Amino acid sequence: MSPTAIVLIVVGLALIVAGYLRTRGPYARLRALRAQDANVARYEAWRGGVRDDSRTGASVAMAVLQRQVRVGAGIGLIGIAAIATGLFMR
Repeated sequence: MSPTAIVLIVVGLALIVAGYLRTRGPYARLRALRAQDANVARYEAWRGGVRDDSRTGASVAMAVLQRQVRVGAGIGLIGIAAIATGLFMR
């Protein structure tokens, strides 16, 4: 293996770890907010009330968290691409 390939593999591993660490927290909070939102929807349906679908603070927070998860996943995918490039390099 060439030194460039080794550097690409190491950088790729670092990017995967960074993407995972960056995604882990927002994804857990996003799942909790979605579960809470589903619980509120079930309660509103049980109560027979009409649920207001306007923008709330929780919906804005979910949108921000989704963007953070996408960015972290993108960093991880770039890391996977760097590793693949390093492995296929001659």
